[in-house]
Amino acid sequence: MSDHGAHSHAGYRHDALLYTGAVEFVARTAPFIRDGVIAGEPVMVVTSAQKIELLRSELGQDAQGVHFADMAQVGANPARIIPFWSEFVDQSAAAGRPFRGIGEPIWAGRSEAELVECQRHESLLNVALSQETPMWLLCPYDTEALEPEVIREALRSHPFVTEGTTRRESGVFRGNVASAAPFEAPLPPPPSGCHEFVFGPGGIPTVREIVAAAAFGAGLGGGRASDLVQAAHEGVRYARHKALLAGDQLGPIERRRADRDVMVLGAFDLVQGLGRGDQDFLGHAAAQRTGPADIPVLDHRDRFARRT
Repeated sequence: MSDHGAHSHAGYRHDALLYTGAVEFVARTAPFIRDGVIAGEPVMVVTSAQKIELLRSELGQDAQGVHFADMAQVGANPARIIPFWSEFVDQSAAAGRPFRGIGEPIWAGRSEAELVECQRHESLLNVALSQETPMWLLCPYDTEALEPEVIREALRSHPFVTEGTTRRESGVFRGNVASAAPFEAPLPPPPSGCHEFVFGPGGIPTVREIVAAAAFGAGLGGGRASDLVQAAHEGVRYARHKALLAGDQLGPIERRRADRDVMVLGAFDLVQGLGRGDQDFLGHAAAQRTGPADIPVLDHRDRFARRT
C-alpha cells in the first residue's frame, strides 16, 4: 500500500501535491486513487482531459471505480468548483465511509482574473467543508509550469503538502480563520478599453442596459446575456441594501481573448468595503446556473471588492 493509503482520513484533509510534469503527476496521483478504489471509497478526479486519459491508461481496470470530470468545464468559472465538491460530498456521505478527491484548478493557461479566483477558492476550501467531513482532497500543482509565487500561495492555502514521497505540514499555512477572510487578494487592474460607469441609488436600470449591451456585443446568447444582466442587477441591489452605493463604480466590463472568450464583470466600492461574515462565500456557494458554456461568464469575484 502506498503512503497515501497508510493515512487514515476520518476527518477532512486538504493537501497540496507538488509535482513536475505529466509523468510525475501520474506517478503521484495514481497510487492515491488506487488506494481509494481498493478501500471501496468514492473517488472523484477533476483535472485536464489530457491528464484524465493518462490516469485511465495507468489505472487500467481500477479506473472503472473512479469518477472523472474535466476541470476546464467544471472550473470555467472558478466560483463553481466549491458547489461541485459540495455535491460530491453530499452524494458520497450517504455511503457511510470515507471518500477522496483530486482537484487541479490552477494551470499555466489561467488568466490573471481566473488565477485570483482559483486561489480564493483554494483558501475557502479549508472552511467550506466541516472538519469532520471524511474527505481527503489532493490539489496538484505543477512546479515546472507554474510561477514560483503561485506555488508559494499554494503552500499558504493548504495545511499539508506532499512533495515526492514525503507528506509534511506546511510551515506557512495561513490557518482556517485567515482562509475565510474575504477580499484579501488584490484584483487585477481594470484593463484598457473597459467600460466604466459611475452610478447612484437610481442607476440600476441604466446598469442593466449597459451590461446587456456589453453582453450582446461580446456575443453572449440570449440566455447567458440574461443571466449576466440578472447577476449585475442582484449585485447592485445587494450593495444598495448595504447602503454602500453613494459614489460606487461599476467596472470593469471586458471581453478578453485567451484560449476562449471570457466576459468579466466587476463592481468596486469607492467608499468602503463590505463587512466580513456572510460575504465570505459570495459567488462560491450559490446554486449553479446552467446554459451554453461556449463563452463562460466570470463574475469578478461575484461580489463587491474593496478599493480604498
